Amino acid sequence: MIDFNAFPEQRQAYIQQLLAEKGRVVSADLISQLGVSEHTIRRDLQKLARNGICKRVYGGAVSQLKQSASFETRMTQSVDEKSKVAKRCAMLIKNHSCIFIDAGSTYLAMASYIPHDMDLTIITNSPQIATVLSSRNKGELILVGGKVNPQTGSTMGADTVNQIRNMIFDQTFIGVCGLDPQAGLSAVYYEDACFKKELIAQSNEVIAAVIADKMLQVARYKVATCEDIDIVIASRESKIEGFEQVNLQIELV
Repeated sequence: MIDFNAFPEQRQAYIQQLLAEKGRVVSADLISQLGVSEHTIRRDLQKLARNGICKRVYGGAVSQLKQSASFETRMTQSVDEKSKVAKRCAMLIKNHSCIFIDAGSTYLAMASYIPHDMDLTIITNSPQIATVLSSRNKGELILVGGKVNPQTGSTMGADTVNQIRNMIFDQTFIGVCGLDPQAGLSAVYYEDACFKKELIAQSNEVIAAVIADKMLQVARYKVATCEDIDIVIASRESKIEGFEQVNLQIELV
């Protein structure tokens, strides 16, 4: 049996393996499993974080969020997984309501599943989603304006935020870059994070569509706690360890 106190490289390789398999590690569990001190585990996680392997969170660490691809590239990735999540999200939409659909490839897929006979006011910051919905005959479709970010495929900035401050949403389908039990919902871009915070503040119900590679991940900017989200619709492949400790409804599809 390896003496993990004496072999830091093997110890860190083991932690890295756990991160790859589970998406997150808990410091207390590592101390027990490896028979080392809290200081040793803290030092290991700091080194792994410096090397870009993980990101430190309260009580442990999560695997490093993958570099976000362009919106056009994301549209071609995990298509079947996104389609299942998107279809379930569309089923949650309530007739005669005002909803906001955040930008994202999963929500772009969701737009095709929204029944045409539903009387809805739909607001979005995604030109692509607005295009898919432009043939609807019932209700209203509103595209909020602003500078378009090619990475997110959305409008964002001060003008966009100011527009939604005058709106109240029955439901908001919020975009997710990373979702973690302790860190909550996070975003890659600062302007996007500010916009999402405002969306949540203006919403009566917040729904998050999440595929497997976004779960147990932490992006650069915090948006909200798990308690700020009402429902998460996640793909069945998603890792959900740790979420049972927070007040969050997760449905796997």
